[in-house]
Amino acid sequence: MAQRFTRKEIEARNRRDDAVIIIDNVVYDVTHFLDDHPGGVEVLLNNAGRDASRCFHDVGHSDDAKQWRQRFRLGEVVDEDRWEVIREQAAAPDTEHELTLSGLINVWAPPLFMGALAILAYIYLFS
Repeated sequence: MAQRFTRKEIEARNRRDDAVIIIDNVVYDVTHFLDDHPGGVEVLLNNAGRDASRCFHDVGHSDDAKQWRQRFRLGEVVDEDRWEVIREQAAAPDTEHELTLSGLINVWAPPLFMGALAILAYIYLFS
């Protein structure tokens, strides 16, 4: 069973030699990851002892980073201190760009017109 922590216990763990963060009610010990974090030490230390869920999701970490963070998992927040987890919204399917004749004309008409005009100017000037 996973170890359980209160948010009050996590608040005290905000130093370089004991840095713990919370992401989506899961507790991570990032003490040994500080110097290796691609975003720098300061980002983790600024969030140490706190809930870093919004910061983590706002940055847009890769799926690899999300899987890799499991190496630092210590446990979970106790049920009484749990916060609502903010789920990332999946991108909506791109349905507003349907291929139509009018769209094709709007895209290709200007360059074709300019090309025809350039050919006529070339014939007039150099023939």
